[in-house]
Amino acid sequence: GLASAAEPSGYELVEHVERLLWGKTNQGVSEMTVTTPRWTRTLKLRFWMDRPRYTLIRILAPPKERGIGSLRIQAEMWNYLPKVARIIKIPSSMMLQPWMGSDFSNDDLVKESSMVEDYTHTLLGTEKLDGVPAYRVQSIPKPDAAVVWGKLVYFIRVTDRMPLKQEYYDERGELIKTMTFGEVRALGGRVIPTRWSMQPLAKPGNRTVMVIREMTFDQPIDPGFFSLANLQNPHD
Repeated sequence: GLASAAEPSGYELVEHVERLLWGKTNQGVSEMTVTTPRWTRTLKLRFWMDRPRYTLIRILAPPKERGIGSLRIQAEMWNYLPKVARIIKIPSSMMLQPWMGSDFSNDDLVKESSMVEDYTHTLLGTEKLDGVPAYRVQSIPKPDAAVVWGKLVYFIRVTDRMPLKQEYYDERGELIKTMTFGEVRALGGRVIPTRWSMQPLAKPGNRTVMVIREMTFDQPIDPGFFSLANLQNPHD
């Protein structure tokens, strides 16, 4: 019928969300608050991305962690620790490890793979999420893709195709953690969710909330900016 003809494909939906959230390039400032049953800490971050190839993240505050950074070039990742002036190469086997003690993994932040190209996307239908009609899109890795998840599921609002939630499953099909998107507002010339909350299922008392404070999209970034030299000696 007419309704089904108007339905977007899973690929179209994921491509739209990825372009909305990340653009061709993006740069900005965010605050990451990590909460556990015992403590809470907030890091202020500056980030630059040219997806899916390059990512640079630098901690601005607190002073104790200032200057710590992460760099990804294609499939390779490094962390820089200014206190000991050391660069540490992060092997791909460590991509699921927590970034700076948060519920975001190395892979979540530096995005080793292309969400759009490395998965096959299927629209499974629509369902209500907190009373709001949402597309449910399942993404399964392509056979030879270097990805860390067995399956990803996006919930995308039908009315404006805004991402509401993403679920992360391991190879056995177990739900490991969920990301909830909120506080949709105008930032960087587009309307995006500015509060991203990651919740690991095995640790109900833990969560990491990323709040985007500043964002600029689609400004060219010289590929030479994403270098080990710049990771150690910032000239931003």
